[in-house]
Amino acid sequence: MSTPARSLRADAARNRELLLAAAEEEFAERGLDASMADIASRAGVAKGTVFRHFATKEDLVAAIVGDQFAALAVVARELLGAPDAGEALLEFLTVAAAALQRRDLTFLQAFSEGHPMVSDRRDQLHAAVGALVDRAQAAGVLRPDVTGTDVFLLVCAPVHAAGFHPRPESDLWRRYLGVIFDGLRREGATPLPRPAPPWP
Repeated sequence: MSTPARSLRADAARNRELLLAAAEEEFAERGLDASMADIASRAGVAKGTVFRHFATKEDLVAAIVGDQFAALAVVARELLGAPDAGEALLEFLTVAAAALQRRDLTFLQAFSEGHPMVSDRRDQLHAAVGALVDRAQAAGVLRPDVTGTDVFLLVCAPVHAAGFHPRPESDLWRRYLGVIFDGLRREGATPLPRPAPPWP
């Protein structure tokens, strides 16, 4: 039988998940104008519950962005064990782009810039992507002048490229992911015009 303390922890964890899901929906619809009251209403909880979990809107946004980075880092680390290094990198980029296509909240990153948890999880994701890139280069399938930072920065590119179309089909991003991934391949690569940016 569950203890009252365990039940309270389960309720708190469930409320946190409800709040994060509601916040993602509110931010997707209203941008940063979404209020904590609207988020609480969508989640079906009292406004005070929001502030018990997230003291400020900045903390709530940081939780969303940090969880996104953490989830993608898990995917990248799991793919390090895949037998085909090139396919593993393509699979990671596909999963990342599909997540962005579902709900693009990359605009929240600027709002959470400087938050220590977000910075830490972004660095962890960057390291995991770098490991995928190193493995693909060692296998001879990725151009040698591309870095983990390059690939990390390209994660959003397919969805953003498709977004320029006035009426993009839901899977149009897959076309541009193909273009990008072909540009990452070793075959036919020409020298890039400048060095890769450093990672802060």
